[in-house]
Amino acid sequence: MEAWVSPIAGAGGRGRGGDDSAFSFLSKGWREVRDSASADLRLMRARADSLRTLADRELEHLLASASTPLAAPPPPLAVGAPIAELEFVRKQIQPKISELRRQYASRDRELGRRVLERWVPPRGATSARVDLSGITAIRNAIVSEARDAEKWRRTAWNGEADTEEKEWEVVRMIRVGLKELERRSQSSELLGGFRGTGELVEKFKSSLKSFNMESEGYKEVPPLDITETLANLIRQSGPFLDQFGLRRDLCDKLVETLYSKQNHSLSAEATLVGNDSLADDLDLRIASVLQSTGYHTDDGFWNEPTKYEVSDTKRHIAVVTTASLPWMTGTAVNPLFRAAYLAKSEKQDVTLVVPWLCRSDQELVYPYSVTFNSPEEQETYIRNWVDERLGFASNFKISFYPGKFSKERRSILPAGDTSQFISSREADIAILEEPEHLNWYHHGKRWTEKFNHVVGIVHTNYLEYIKREKNGALQAFLVKHINNWVTRAYCDKVLRLSAATQDLPKSIVCNVHGVNPKFLKIGDKLTADREGGQQSFSKGAYFLGKMVWAKGYRELVDLLAKHKGDLEGFKLDVYGSGEDSQEVHSTARKLDLNLKFFKGMDHADDSLHRYKVFINPSISDVLCTATAEALAMGKFVVCAEHPSNEFFMSFPNCLTYKTSDEFVARVKEAMAREPQPLTPEERYNLSWEAATERFMEYSDLDKVLNDNSSPRLRETRSRRTSQPSFSNAVDGGLAFAHRCLTGSEVLRLATGAIPGTRDYDEQHCADMGLLPPQVQHPLYGW
Repeated sequence: MEAWVSPIAGAGGRGRGGDDSAFSFLSKGWREVRDSASADLRLMRARADSLRTLADRELEHLLASASTPLAAPPPPLAVGAPIAELEFVRKQIQPKISELRRQYASRDRELGRRVLERWVPPRGATSARVDLSGITAIRNAIVSEARDAEKWRRTAWNGEADTEEKEWEVVRMIRVGLKELERRSQSSELLGGFRGTGELVEKFKSSLKSFNMESEGYKEVPPLDITETLANLIRQSGPFLDQFGLRRDLCDKLVETLYSKQNHSLSAEATLVGNDSLADDLDLRIASVLQSTGYHTDDGFWNEPTKYEVSDTKRHIAVVTTASLPWMTGTAVNPLFRAAYLAKSEKQDVTLVVPWLCRSDQELVYPYSVTFNSPEEQETYIRNWVDERLGFASNFKISFYPGKFSKERRSILPAGDTSQFISSREADIAILEEPEHLNWYHHGKRWTEKFNHVVGIVHTNYLEYIKREKNGALQAFLVKHINNWVTRAYCDKVLRLSAATQDLPKSIVCNVHGVNPKFLKIGDKLTADREGGQQSFSKGAYFLGKMVWAKGYRELVDLLAKHKGDLEGFKLDVYGSGEDSQEVHSTARKLDLNLKFFKGMDHADDSLHRYKVFINPSISDVLCTATAEALAMGKFVVCAEHPSNEFFMSFPNCLTYKTSDEFVARVKEAMAREPQPLTPEERYNLSWEAATERFMEYSDLDKVLNDNSSPRLRETRSRRTSQPSFSNAVDGGLAFAHRCLTGSEVLRLATGAIPGTRDYDEQHCADMGLLPPQVQHPLYGW
């Protein structure tokens, strides 16, 4: 404390002026502490008064309600029961309540007195250098007295107080009396007598409940321990244990033995009443712990809520993807446009569900050092980006789930159960962009159990990438079967963008991607320039893509190195950044290739408009977005004759090759002539309007959305509640086995999962405002 005071005194100058300034500052702080302590005492006193007022009001209301039915003459057979019950309330309950009030009032008065007795003002308080240890003394006195008060309340409530502090026994006495009162009222009703007693009981119960909730609001509830959890498990497993010959009375005795050993033990009255009171006490104990954590949910793994019911209101579509802007990758851009165009019709509500990365992962993934402090900031960025490129206002929601970036796989993997971030009230239709990627380590609800219809869209040829790695053949074999496993277990239908992808169960090939409308506008402008007599293309050839070998750079280097003499004078500009940048640059220099490298940029950048030829030798893509964009801008595209390019082969500006010699011929052809303008039909086929139509047709969503009473939809909603077919039983078994395996951290790590991603971590909780996983999935929340 001296070390803290001295700099202040020195800052005020030497001599008496500095001392006076320090004393004035400390005096002001002393007054603030004293006023704060007084305010705390007044607040505690007001709290006790409010409890007493509430108890008085509820009791008066109870007695007033009870006196009304007695004004009319009761039937002869039931006269004795109501009068005896009212006498019970007036003679036994009311005196106990009065005694309770006196005890609380005395405790309230004693609190202030004991605080002042335990604190002794420090000596020399008027001197210039005040000893601030008195502040600590006041704090310790208040804390000590508050702990005593809390201990008194806790022990009194749980029946552990001394003989003088038994006033809380009134609550248990009232509960036992009410059970008897209910029994008598039921007998009276059977005799056709006075029915007002039942209402009296219910009103009194609600009064006690409100009083109890009011008092528990500020209590610190100890967590469940192992024996209490075991007692609850045994109690709930009674029917199961009965199959093994374990009698119910023996289970109850075991539960009572376990529960009575704890500090929150059964009272004598509860033990005498029987098993019903035991069950009530244990249930109340569990409920109080759950309430104290702040945990609330409308569904769970074992008590699956009712599915989204189709009605006259809008349907709901959730588009779940594995990447997000500003990462300019296909799984970030294409699902964004899909959500916008599905919501454009306003016939259904659409939610785009994207991963949220913590700051450390954002710095690894997002280009140009762009980072976000909150999901709201990133949502604003995404909306601004897409609104600049759409010709209409986007009308969809954006939701986030926790994600982690894997350096080894160069992709984002979900952390925790992704499906839980879609409310059960909106869990109607799910579109899983890259379903195999989303479900490799999915340890949560089965998508087809939570949603009425689940469509998977395969974006990436993972097997092609994996084969290029060390031990690639073995890894590709395993991944192939895992992909079959998860897509069959979690999807109703799978759309493959091209035949270049793995042939998966329930799949069909169809390109359901379009191009950014901005590229079609660029193409229209270049066509108008050409018709106006201006030169549309003033530059030669270029290649654009993330600089990793698997994105076509290996094929490009090999082709140019092999035909260096045939393509003499041919120059190629390369735009890209990535993990393999240094190796690509050094290889090009070593082979003396005529390549000029630039950093990666948006394909719509003005500097790229005037190139005439786009070279794309990649055979690892499923459906190259950059190829579609180049065609939309009216450029030539030279690409391999490969299943991934099958959709583009119908365009006259797409020049394909099978051999390296044909590659040279196609390059020379493209450099020698001008590309043809797009026809209206070709332009429409590249648009997102056409892509959305194809998606609705091939995914069966047009039937699902437009015919709420169709037999297909009724089968989708009821097939898992009726007798399952063999195929559904197999799918369910695969999903259950996958959930069991992904629950093991050892198996997860052995198959390449990021450590600790079965649940999201503390940083995700802080960034996204989530409850900790142990609260979301407590051990006692059976």
